[in-house]
Amino acid sequence: MSKRKYTEKLVNTCLWREKSEMSSHTNDPRQPSSARPYVAPQIAPQDLPIDYAGFIAVIFGVAGVMFRYKLSSWLALIFCAQSVANMRNVENDLKQVMMAMMFSLMGLITNYFGPPRPGKQS
Repeated sequence: MSKRKYTEKLVNTCLWREKSEMSSHTNDPRQPSSARPYVAPQIAPQDLPIDYAGFIAVIFGVAGVMFRYKLSSWLALIFCAQSVANMRNVENDLKQVMMAMMFSLMGLITNYFGPPRPGKQS
């Protein structure tokens, strides 16, 4: 292919692209004048879904303190972080998350700094 033909082909391709782009802008069916920003509907605090992560954090925290399971206390701490990240209603959820956080921290402190578990040889 000669250099001249290659240049003509390249120019024609560029012109075809410009033409197709211009026609796509004129045939756009969307109407920007009727676009409105999304507004989330207001939901009452008692209608919010249950915070399963906070509930699981409390369960693991209590198990970590009572049975002295390190893994359970660490899982409670992780679920507390997830519950804080997904908190929707600060007034109701904060009490549950703080209780789970205290249980998980108490479990970690008693597991790592407390006396050894009974029946465990060290």
